[in-house]
Amino acid sequence: MKKNRAKVERRNKIRRRIRGTIKGTPDCPRLSVFKSSKHVYLQLINDQDSATIASVSTLSPELLEDLKGKSSVESAEVLGEKLAENVIDKGVKKVVFDRSGYKYHGVIKAAAEGARKGGLEF
Repeated sequence: MKKNRAKVERRNKIRRRIRGTIKGTPDCPRLSVFKSSKHVYLQLINDQDSATIASVSTLSPELLEDLKGKSSVESAEVLGEKLAENVIDKGVKKVVFDRSGYKYHGVIKAAAEGARKGGLEF
């Protein structure tokens, strides 16, 4: 139990350090990634207005068929592409990537590559 708590505290410390330097604006929002043990969540956030521009997750009803039978890494890439498609229609091209203290590896990397493949720049 102590080992798991230490990991969470370490990630939160890294997350706070990252969030001290990264800010989302209306022109260049923050792409935040969160992963739980079962699901992946992506959000585009405008920190100036404290507003979420768009969000998508593995629990989104419109994506359930696209994600069926895929691993979490493959699902994260599909989520990145879908989020990019949704926000490009709203006029957002550039984003700032917030990995939320996770290593840039696996699910986090797949989500970023999917967003790039969908047309977002960061």
